[in-house]
Amino acid sequence: MDDLSRQLFEKACALIPGGVNSPVRACHNVDSLPLFIAEAHGCRLTDVDGREYIDFVLSWGPMILGHDEASVTAALREAAGRGTSYGAPCPDEVALAAEVVAAMPGLEMVRMVNSGTEATMSALRLARGVTKRHKLLKFIGCYHGHGDSLLVKAGSGAATFGQPDSPGVTAGTAKDTLTVAYNDADAFRELMDRCGDDIAAVIVEPIAGNMGLVLPEDGYLQLLRDETKKHGTVLIFDEVMCGFRTALHGAQSIYHIVPDMTTLGKIIGGGLPVAAYGGRKDIMDCVSPAGPVYQAGTLSGNPLAMAAGLETLRIITEDPDYVEKACAKTKILTDGLKAAADEAGAAVQVHRAGTMFSVFFSAVPVTNYATSEASDQEAFQRYFLSMLEQGIYLAPSQFETNFVSGVHSDEDIEKTITAARTAFEKAVVRG
Repeated sequence: MDDLSRQLFEKACALIPGGVNSPVRACHNVDSLPLFIAEAHGCRLTDVDGREYIDFVLSWGPMILGHDEASVTAALREAAGRGTSYGAPCPDEVALAAEVVAAMPGLEMVRMVNSGTEATMSALRLARGVTKRHKLLKFIGCYHGHGDSLLVKAGSGAATFGQPDSPGVTAGTAKDTLTVAYNDADAFRELMDRCGDDIAAVIVEPIAGNMGLVLPEDGYLQLLRDETKKHGTVLIFDEVMCGFRTALHGAQSIYHIVPDMTTLGKIIGGGLPVAAYGGRKDIMDCVSPAGPVYQAGTLSGNPLAMAAGLETLRIITEDPDYVEKACAKTKILTDGLKAAADEAGAAVQVHRAGTMFSVFFSAVPVTNYATSEASDQEAFQRYFLSMLEQGIYLAPSQFETNFVSGVHSDEDIEKTITAARTAFEKAVVRG
């Protein structure tokens, strides 16, 4: 790390817990210190010490158009000229809601909020209110934000009651959260047979992005749909990460599954703090003030955030091939990474879904959190640090997902593959 980033981090540690405002930014998983970023344009970041990087983090997913996209920046400037916050409805929130509802098969109505965590918390409260049930089911390794009921770890066995995963989360809150291994069809079916009539909601990342990128096995999402329908349980697709990234109309359009509710974020804010939850009209009509389930937000529907999100969605929907072209770039990249790993003799699993990708240092398929956790973290660290040294900025943890934008050029992709040849060689420890 260069001097100015180090100095800023030391100062930050005295003022901010751990020196960062979100834990993974601390780079503990790769035994490094965080870079402090001065500016970002297109697919490149420049740190405070003047070093430039090809960016595959993209603010953890939102920047599908790249950083500082001209029309989004212009829309923001224009919106700021009209005032930064009203605390009252504005035209763009209606327009953005219309775009989001039109894009996602599982949405008839939507409510804007400010973060993915807020979206999932609100969706779960609504599901509990509608069903008059208390329990929820999540999948081990799927992250849905830092709401208390979702911060649980797996117990022993295939399907268990959750235990608190953080101090401050009460055992009473956690006990209403059931957990099952992702992609374990038998465990899910057994738990639904046993407890399904007491479960308000099943929440899942249809394409998991928080244990690294892990895809659902054939028929798994259909099983979730069938079992939740059978038991009157609300099926929630958390597409905060994979929405608009795996396909223009989300993962639900790929697998032809219509959930009861969907949570979205990241891309719909164009880089500003925006998320949303929505679903069937009969469910959403239960949200206050239309119904009894309370949810509010001072900055929900903020005019700057609505303007950025609206312009972002306009660009990717007016050119229906925009996302597909970014997906094609991602495939070229992941094919190149796998070839580079094979040349170096590195045993890896390279996963891709649309514009998302991950590299696992594992000789066996990665299908759930247990197999992700069993991957070689030390090899990943060596790979990450080598890529960073060569000017390639990746997510600083194997348990996070990387992203490609529409503005990554062929040259950017080739430079990254070339860097990976060196990085995979360094990752492999020989004799």
